[in-house]
Amino acid sequence: MPPEPATKPGPPAATIGPVAPSPSLLSQVHPALFDKSPIGIAFLDEENRLTRANAAFYRLVLGQLPEPPATVVGVPIATLLKPANGPDWPQPLTPGPETGYEVAFGHGQTGTAFVATDADHAAILHLIDTSHLKKLEIQFAQSQKMLAVGKLAGGIAHDFNNLLTAIIGFCDLLLLRHQPGDPSFADMMQIKQNANRAANLVRQLLAFSRQQTMQPRAMHLADVVADLSNLLNRLLGAGIALEVEHGPDVNPVCADRVQLEQVLINLAVNSRDAMDGKGILRICCRNTLRDDHDLTKLSPPLPPGQWVSIQVSDTGPGIPRQHLDQIFEPFFTTKPIGEGTGLGLSTVYGIVKQTGGYIYADNPPGGGALFTIYLPAHTAAVPQTHTPAQRADLTGDGEILLVEDEDPVRVFCARALRGKGYRVTEVRTGQAAMTLIKDGRTPFDLMITDIVMPEMDGPALIEQARATTPQLPVICISGYAEGAFREKLNQFDNIIFLAKPFTLQQLAKAVKDATTDVIINH
Repeated sequence: MPPEPATKPGPPAATIGPVAPSPSLLSQVHPALFDKSPIGIAFLDEENRLTRANAAFYRLVLGQLPEPPATVVGVPIATLLKPANGPDWPQPLTPGPETGYEVAFGHGQTGTAFVATDADHAAILHLIDTSHLKKLEIQFAQSQKMLAVGKLAGGIAHDFNNLLTAIIGFCDLLLLRHQPGDPSFADMMQIKQNANRAANLVRQLLAFSRQQTMQPRAMHLADVVADLSNLLNRLLGAGIALEVEHGPDVNPVCADRVQLEQVLINLAVNSRDAMDGKGILRICCRNTLRDDHDLTKLSPPLPPGQWVSIQVSDTGPGIPRQHLDQIFEPFFTTKPIGEGTGLGLSTVYGIVKQTGGYIYADNPPGGGALFTIYLPAHTAAVPQTHTPAQRADLTGDGEILLVEDEDPVRVFCARALRGKGYRVTEVRTGQAAMTLIKDGRTPFDLMITDIVMPEMDGPALIEQARATTPQLPVICISGYAEGAFREKLNQFDNIIFLAKPFTLQQLAKAVKDATTDVIINH
């Protein structure tokens, strides 16, 4: 009988009955890795109740480690974490195609909860705090808004400032012929005052978009606040007390004094309105090293270095916490319709940032609102400057070449300067100006030129004119901010910049300085 063929071993026989569960994920993890993980980890049962969590989870959700931790065991996860969008937690929790659940917890914090499964638990949550990312998103959105509005402001500023230059200028010409007793004098003053208000509105738009013309000088904050105190007291009214405090040996700062005064005035008026005419406004200046205090938690963080802080606080109701991240946004206001433009704090923010500083808003424990401004300390010595006495006589004599493509502005400037004794030759384009300069029959003592003109702009005209007459003084006028052209103008000496809109007196003084004094070098 032939032997039976050898049989190959087959697969093991199937086990009848339930498969034994795999070991718990928690039992496979070293306790130190679980308890000391920087990511919050929580285990849930089939009914979404908490069975165990690590210290990071408790600190994120509760702010502290509960004592004992068993006091929160069995608590439904819905009472600790709530989905930021959409319905409540599904039950039981199972991993899905989504990367995680956006959740809200604590005091306004947000995070992402990733779901995993475990043999002994219905779900495991891995919680990551994303609050700082949300803040960065808000700051980025705000910067995008300011960039968009800044482009709009810069675009309209040129044309609008040309119109305002003509309005203010012709008012000045009319006021030369009408004295205060004249019946038309009050009407002319109303026109000029409202034109100045419109000019200030354009400056505010340019300020928070960081495009206004700045003239930084080294100065002591104590002097600025002291000189401004009388005006602030009048603005605040009799019911609000102004308290000023300066730390010892406060370092100087380098800033535009007019713009810095505008910052303090805007903050003071904002506090006055919040206090409803009764309370205390405090202004405190002191030196600040970032290492002196826990300033690294500020958002955005304050860079290391020497800073000078200006704290403006009041005893009003404070800023609603839900508005703290919005108050510097353009056109955001909590005031009733018709009582606020939403540009005050946006202007403050723009000026501070363009000065190289930082500003933060908060509600201190004692109540009221607190604005803290940090400006870079100016370590060099502050030069002693003496403001020269205002010239009573702004008349002069000389040949002036006026280049301006806007007819109303050109007509006003020409009439104003002829009235002061100058001989003015008017042209609309840079090419026409170069024709006269190369002709040489009229030796010009000064050229006044707009910067933005068709075909040949101001910098190109200056370059060609200086090639023919190297020592020709120049006054540049523009409705745009000086910073937009400073790089082009830096290559030239003996340049004075006069921002539109300007008055008759400002124009006459600039011409007087350019034709009789040492030319300002930029």
